Amino acid sequence: MQSSGGAGGASMGKVGIIGGSGLKRLSRLEVTHREVVHTPYGEPSAPLTHGVFEGREVVFLPRHGFGHTIPPHKVNYRANLYALKEVGVSRVIGMAAAGGITPRMAPGQICIPDQLIDYTWGRAHTYVEGDLTSVTHVDFTEPYCEQLRQVLITAGRVAGIDLGRGHRLGHHRDVRSDPGSAPRDGAGDPPSRA
Repeated sequence: MQSSGGAGGASMGKVGIIGGSGLKRLSRLEVTHREVVHTPYGEPSAPLTHGVFEGREVVFLPRHGFGHTIPPHKVNYRANLYALKEVGVSRVIGMAAAGGITPRMAPGQICIPDQLIDYTWGRAHTYVEGDLTSVTHVDFTEPYCEQLRQVLITAGRVAGIDLGRGHRLGHHRDVRSDPGSAPRDGAGDPPSRA
């Protein structure tokens, strides 16, 4: 199935949607099949659900499992992403229901971040490990796909959804006191580079 890419233009290939506590299933997903994918990093959170959502071919994966039984610190993020890539997913939208990190991030506010501050620890963070013959560096200056961000921002504006302003996503620490968590002007504006 070929798609025009929806709001924002060019085709972006097969899209993966990773659900969280606030999105355990896609009610309007026309399921075509489910697929168990085994990875070198262990098992993903659940079988992948293939289908069509609003005219676009998507693959859905609930990060906490179908029964919502896997706590955040036990989610096998590497296996989840590896499995999606194995079935041809080229873009991933990750949904999360998390607390706001500033007073402007009230319940119900939708945020499409352009940066993140990762305070996680205690779980594998990379695919690059083991018996390496050379050092591998991965650029993390722009952790989100700008093309997909702009498609989401445009679709939100067309639908009349308040997307707030440009945000950074903070994980697992009180980032309200972190100056990096402060919103910047312009929804979707890329961060300025010094």
